[in-house]
Amino acid sequence: MKLLFWLCLILVAYAYFGYAIWLRLQVRLHRRPILQRPILPEVSVIIAVHNEEANLPAKLENLRHLNYPQNRLQIVIVSDGSTDRTAGILREQGPSISLVILDQANGKACALNEAVKHAAGEILIFQDARQLVDPDAISELVSCFADAAVGAVSGELLLETSAPSSDALGIYWKIEKLVRRLESESGSVVGVTGALYAIRRELYTEIPPGTILDDVFVPMHVARMGKRVVFQPTAIARDQLFSEKGKEFSRKVRTLTGNYQLLQLAPWLLTPVNPLLFRLISHKLLRLLAPLLLVLMLVASAMSSGPFYRSIFWLQVLFYALAAVGTLGPSTKQFKPVAIANTFVMLNAAAALAFYNFVAGRNRVWA
Repeated sequence: MKLLFWLCLILVAYAYFGYAIWLRLQVRLHRRPILQRPILPEVSVIIAVHNEEANLPAKLENLRHLNYPQNRLQIVIVSDGSTDRTAGILREQGPSISLVILDQANGKACALNEAVKHAAGEILIFQDARQLVDPDAISELVSCFADAAVGAVSGELLLETSAPSSDALGIYWKIEKLVRRLESESGSVVGVTGALYAIRRELYTEIPPGTILDDVFVPMHVARMGKRVVFQPTAIARDQLFSEKGKEFSRKVRTLTGNYQLLQLAPWLLTPVNPLLFRLISHKLLRLLAPLLLVLMLVASAMSSGPFYRSIFWLQVLFYALAAVGTLGPSTKQFKPVAIANTFVMLNAAAALAFYNFVAGRNRVWA
């Protein structure tokens, strides 16, 4: 039991902190800079939408302010079986966008595949309807393709909120962005920011219907083809952390469910054919195992003799009690230990629920 406790503790610590430390060492020993310079290839901005009448006006206005030559920029928007005013709003834009209207909703993956068929640019830039991007975002992404080794580029998603209780979640996102930056500086990132990323047209792989995480499926295939997937922090998309109770949790559950789904859709990801196998395990898969490891840690410490293990057991109980207090009394999350405990447990509860969703086949194609 003592051996089991230490094994679980090491794996959890590595998943959340150790991997970032290992990446930092890799950067110091073998930094791989990106050869950037201003270039102006033809680009196609691709957006798949479904019932987005609330977000479309702001998004369309945002697209009009992109700082990129209009004669080198194509905007392709596909409405995937929308039942609200989405299609009508898009038709009002006239020739400024390449519009694709699908009568039946087949899911985001199929919509993106259809949009790519209408794309003329040598660089494909994927965006979502909800997030707004900075005016120079396209130029910043494209500059990385001056490096012939680069096949895909991820932008940075800045999550903004005024809610104090989100501070702990903000710490998680800071760690996540640090990991992505270090992965990029030492080679390739595992996945990209779905709200803003770009790939070379010839490297696009058709996405299987129902795929949840196109922003992992597509770049992993780019890496398999021998090209780098890099992170460009100056290409910025902006979004809000969901303040409505349960929304951020639901978004996390969907993302983690998508990680399970990917292993089913692309089993080669768990073989030596995957050049990012070690990074995939370290960055994604160990976090999926974390809920089980945490339970085993609690049980192993409870069943181990000695004052040290008894103390560790009660510290874990206290930690989970603080998380419960944060759930039952949201105002208590202003106390940082409560917020951190609650956020950590929330993330791992999302991973556990994601496993259930995958086994039960509860996968959503739009969110």
